[in-house]
Amino acid sequence: MKTVAYLATVLAGLLLTTCNSTHLHVPTLAPTPTMLLNQLAIDVTPAENREFSFTDKQSGYYYAATHADEQPAWHAGWNIATHRVLHDYEVLVDGAPLDRRTARVRVYPYKLQRTFAAATEELYLYDNQPVIGIKLTNVKGQQLTWRPTGDLATVEAAAPEGLWLIPKEAPTHRILVAPWQSVAATVQNGALSAPAGGGGFVLVYGHSKEDVLALLKQFREHHEAWLQQRQQRMNTLVANTNPVASNSPQLDKALPWLLLTTDELVTNQQGWGIYAGLPWFNDYWGRDLFISLPGACLVAGQFATAKKILLSFAKFQNLDPTSKEYGRVPNRARPDDIIYNTTDGTPRFVIEMLDYLRYSGDTAAIREFYPAVKRAAEGSLKYWVDSSGYLTHDDADTWMDAKIKNVTPLSPRGNRANDIQALWYEQLLASAQLADYLHDEANARQWRAVAAKVKQHFPQDFFDAQHLYMADRLTAAGQRDFQLRPNQLYAYPLVPDPARRMQVTKLVWQELVYPWGVASLSQHDPNFHPYHENWHYYHKDAAYHNGTVWLWNNGMAMQRMLEQNQPDIAYQLFERMNHQALAEGAVGSLSENADALPRPGQTRGKPSGTFLQAWSNAEQLRVWYQYFLGIRPDMLRNEVVVQPRLPSTLTDVAFAVAVGTGQLRAHYQTGATGTYAIQAEGVAPTVRFSLPGFEEVAVELPANGTLQVQHTGTKLEVAVTDQRGKTIRQLIRTASPTLQAQLQQQQAFFADTHFAVPYLQPNLKSLSTYHKQAISY
Repeated sequence: MKTVAYLATVLAGLLLTTCNSTHLHVPTLAPTPTMLLNQLAIDVTPAENREFSFTDKQSGYYYAATHADEQPAWHAGWNIATHRVLHDYEVLVDGAPLDRRTARVRVYPYKLQRTFAAATEELYLYDNQPVIGIKLTNVKGQQLTWRPTGDLATVEAAAPEGLWLIPKEAPTHRILVAPWQSVAATVQNGALSAPAGGGGFVLVYGHSKEDVLALLKQFREHHEAWLQQRQQRMNTLVANTNPVASNSPQLDKALPWLLLTTDELVTNQQGWGIYAGLPWFNDYWGRDLFISLPGACLVAGQFATAKKILLSFAKFQNLDPTSKEYGRVPNRARPDDIIYNTTDGTPRFVIEMLDYLRYSGDTAAIREFYPAVKRAAEGSLKYWVDSSGYLTHDDADTWMDAKIKNVTPLSPRGNRANDIQALWYEQLLASAQLADYLHDEANARQWRAVAAKVKQHFPQDFFDAQHLYMADRLTAAGQRDFQLRPNQLYAYPLVPDPARRMQVTKLVWQELVYPWGVASLSQHDPNFHPYHENWHYYHKDAAYHNGTVWLWNNGMAMQRMLEQNQPDIAYQLFERMNHQALAEGAVGSLSENADALPRPGQTRGKPSGTFLQAWSNAEQLRVWYQYFLGIRPDMLRNEVVVQPRLPSTLTDVAFAVAVGTGQLRAHYQTGATGTYAIQAEGVAPTVRFSLPGFEEVAVELPANGTLQVQHTGTKLEVAVTDQRGKTIRQLIRTASPTLQAQLQQQQAFFADTHFAVPYLQPNLKSLSTYHKQAISY
């Protein structure tokens, strides 16, 4: 795979050979809209036949496979506002179908291109327009024909403007299929034909024929501007806001793709939000949305969008003080339905408000957020908190929420799950911090007192002398449940003992983390389900949280390894996820799930679930920026933590990240001598820099100033230069004996760490005939 050479060129000003340079020159990045996007193209062979998708950033998406004539998947085709409106289509040249199985296919972030012997087909969606463009060029023939396939739309009538279709799932709406250009067309046997020189076809969706015809006119006048605007938006995200150039071609290509396919899910369908995943979660799920927000918006520098999402979701909050769901944000918000059956969505909502403030420094938003923050705490304290301060909840109200017939939980975690307590603890502290800003001393004091009670009780309640890991939950009867699950990775804020955190990190990695992702249950558990979809033995929901791999947990698993100064171990998983985005499954994205164990004859767990899952992508991005690069802003204090943790194979990385009203531009080089340069553009923060084995160095950067650090063995040479390159501060730090000893202990402890080794234990209950009969749907 070749390096994205253009991006490396525009970042050349960051590629210093030494930190002894007196000034870090960072050029303005202004590539043309298509230059970088075209270099990100991925070729797909007929044998691969990969899935792809595009959204219109509002309420529509198109999903198909590169070479299949018709995807058998339920949601394949064009979907708008949760309705399936068109399954697929066929194009003919002079009556001969273009056979997709023979096409040379190239997928770009903004279009699909299929090249046939008789024509070249390009498929486009446009921002905020319910329009699909099917452009046909290099046509070797006289006539082009388009006809629908599948049964999601019926032909209404032929008309001079084209072919009218009625979507079965949205019968009050209409689709018009018309020639790309205004040329004469004919309709016969449910198909539209036009001259080859007409440029192809356009599909327009609307509430009425009048709306559709008006939009068709706009398309013909403005489609080039629409496309350029879409390309420019994408290009700005990956080349200006989040540029990266490294010694890893795979990384340089995977990160832009993950940024763009994640951004594809950030939509304005029902207010601003983030689709949980495609193809079937084209709606907003509170838990998923706020897990995804840091990777989708904050590390990506889309602060204004993040704020819109937070305020949009605040409008869905339950406002009824007499309801047990008072103060909760929805588990799911659809255009036609809102449900509140989640306990972790609300803590994550509040935590992400504080995260937004830390990234943006937008203190004016605190007053806007605070009523929702207050209601969230009040509702939980009134209805759900026990005498130990723990947040109680129902069996299926955590992210492990699958039920038989929507009644019986398949992985019950009531009534006090470990991750829920950590989220509740963090919600309370975040709420108290916002209360401080508004001088609400009484609530700040109360919330901190409850948080302290939770932290006091947790270690003794969730650990015992027989287990090296923590209980997954306390039952309603107060019993510890020691099923080995990944949820404990999220509970570290309540585990004060560093040795215990180190032990849990290694154990969870070796028991649950496969090279293709983190399993939801240990393979040694009697309730383990080795494959997600195994219909001969069980419904897939029975396996959903009982063995099936969830890629979103990869982010926290890697984060915990990086906190233990083990970047090489963490990066093994990170690289495999980048490979999946580029070469497996849906183009440019990560799946929701995978089988825990490889199927017979396979070497890895088969991807499953949604082909593009927001939190899978977003957690890959979050852990890259926050923990591999180590950039964690707190602009409420005008500070940025910088803790680089690069793996040994990644020796040269130049990048930029948005913080506050400006940007940090940086260049890391590692080896025998490590050099780190960080320039503040448009901001003047205090940078809190640290490397393993050294105490933190806090320095104030002037606007457009640069921090330069050279690491040689047991010494750090630190210099600060102003915008003219003049050195205004220099200092030297030697290694801390205490931190060096801690680092050596970590290195020794994790030296033999390995991925979980797949093992199919005999006589699994999930693979028995009895189990098949007992789990009835």
